[in-house]
Amino acid sequence: MRTAARATGRALWVAIRTMAVLTVLCGVLYPLVVTGVGQLVLPAQANGSLVESADGEVVGSALIGQGFLDADGDPLRRYFQSRPSAAGDGWDGANSYGSNHGPENGDLVAAIAERRARVAEFDGVREDQVPPDAVTASASGLDPHISPEYAAIQVARIAEARGIPADRVRQLVAAHTRGRDLGYLGEPTVNVLTLNLALDELEG
Repeated sequence: MRTAARATGRALWVAIRTMAVLTVLCGVLYPLVVTGVGQLVLPAQANGSLVESADGEVVGSALIGQGFLDADGDPLRRYFQSRPSAAGDGWDGANSYGSNHGPENGDLVAAIAERRARVAEFDGVREDQVPPDAVTASASGLDPHISPEYAAIQVARIAEARGIPADRVRQLVAAHTRGRDLGYLGEPTVNVLTLNLALDELEG
């Protein structure tokens, strides 16, 4: 009996020491090392990829989409517009969410048709020129990028609203277009926030 109790006590003591060691290694040292390496090698990404305006004010993150709307919730003609968002009331970083509707869902089909008509009127293009990302939300609702095609149909509207040459706006779009990852993964994208900041800096 004593032998069994002694063995149980020894096993319990080994388990406690193992838990203590692993807690220190995995719960303290490893996070400190990873955080330190992140701050040294990729400080911007480690701190949330924050984006600052020309006067040094943090205006968002390059990883989180946001709307460019007026006080009434209408899109501003001076800015490139993001993809639609189903996150909270729209672009809510604390409530990442997609609609989860399938392609044959009646509500989704109706919403896409309404968005397509609205985008076409807003940007002065035909409905068949409106690309898919202009009318569909991403799975997270927080995609910070749009396609170069969606950026292209917005150029004329922005150039007119700002009174600058359309070619200059196109140059900004080209400068802020990122190619496929590793040259072959995914599609080219345009970060809406950094592009809009470049527009403001061009005028300012």
